[in-house]
Amino acid sequence: MTSKLVPSNPSEVMVIRDVVPRTITTLSVPFARMGRIKIGGRGTIVRLQNGSLAVFSPVALTEDVKQKVAELGEVKYIAALDIEHHIFLGPWHAAYPNAAVMGPEGLPEKRKKQNNEPVPFAHVFSKSNPVTSIDADFDREFDYEFVPAHANKELVFIHKPTRTLIEADFLFNYPSIEQYSKTNDNPQSGLLTKLFGYFTKTQGTAQKRFVWYAMSASDRAGFARSASKINEWDFDRIIPCHGDVIESGGKGIYQRIMEWHLELAKKGL
Repeated sequence: MTSKLVPSNPSEVMVIRDVVPRTITTLSVPFARMGRIKIGGRGTIVRLQNGSLAVFSPVALTEDVKQKVAELGEVKYIAALDIEHHIFLGPWHAAYPNAAVMGPEGLPEKRKKQNNEPVPFAHVFSKSNPVTSIDADFDREFDYEFVPAHANKELVFIHKPTRTLIEADFLFNYPSIEQYSKTNDNPQSGLLTKLFGYFTKTQGTAQKRFVWYAMSASDRAGFARSASKINEWDFDRIIPCHGDVIESGGKGIYQRIMEWHLELAKKGL
């Protein structure tokens, strides 16, 4: 099934871009949900002030990516941002075995059930046993929120020095132009892609409704509390896994999409 989701030639179609020189690098690739919905995929590398690297939602570990990593520093953290974004954890852990792997509750069990490569999780975020610290260096530069109320059990991070929100399926920014820019494939073609794109664009109210009625349906109050906490963070840029990077003005977009949840949180429910 993986062969239907990810490109067979990642080194040829991946866009490696320095969003913030020497600090944030994105790895953008084509990605088709269910093999048909062109949502794109993105990994993000953040270089901490001490020179170590944190990798979020890792994508294919190509030779070009290895070279880029070698130029930036030592991989010390690898984060799967939800229970879906874990396909390449095995190769990254094998290449950087000293990195602390983190992910949401349910993911270790899911990987075992799927017979994925064994990966030791140093930090598993759970509702019953919250992770309150990774280490002093990481905590100095990042805040993080586990959103168990989200359908995919999201981990959302902010890199405070660059005011950058890093997330997976918490918020989308369709279409996936950058992620398909090195292919001959139109990222907006196909009926299912167009339908998905309608609900995941940041213009209009469709994504607001999608998040409210679908992604948070199981525990809307819990989702609202997490959305409110994230709203307290000072961010301007948003790096999603699916769709283009929101280079600036991200806080306003976030507040518009999460408006109903932020209002619910104010009621203290």
